[in-house]
Amino acid sequence: MQDDETAFEAELYPNQSLGRLGFIVLMLGVSSASVALGVAFALAGAWPVTGFFGLDVLLLYLAFRYCQRQARQRELIRLDASGLHVRRIEPDGAARHWRFEPYWVRVDMDDPPRRDSFLTLGSHGLRLRVGTFLTPEERLDLARALRSALQRYR
Repeated sequence: MQDDETAFEAELYPNQSLGRLGFIVLMLGVSSASVALGVAFALAGAWPVTGFFGLDVLLLYLAFRYCQRQARQRELIRLDASGLHVRRIEPDGAARHWRFEPYWVRVDMDDPPRRDSFLTLGSHGLRLRVGTFLTPEERLDLARALRSALQRYR
């Protein structure tokens, strides 16, 4: 393998099913419904209920912001002449890096995958779970592709 060749490369990231526009539309819809229901309850004399309608909008907003923050997580896996590299970028931007010797690394994954199956890279006592935010089927596909790339590399 040449020094500038890459035998395998994958960028892993969590699924984000709701984009920015969808988030804005959803929050506007929920806010509008909460305001309308809050006003209806206030006019009916149950004004303390109105505050709870504002609270549910706030909690929904915070939950979506948390999910959007978690979606910034990334894992970059690269196999090249210098080894198997895993770089994990946390939601806060902090990055960690691991390097494995391709001839010694072991790729462990249950086949068929179960819900609690993890994709683990192991070598010389170091074990690293990758793709924890992926579905079991996606982890299995990644494990197969990585094993194949390591087999060709060796």
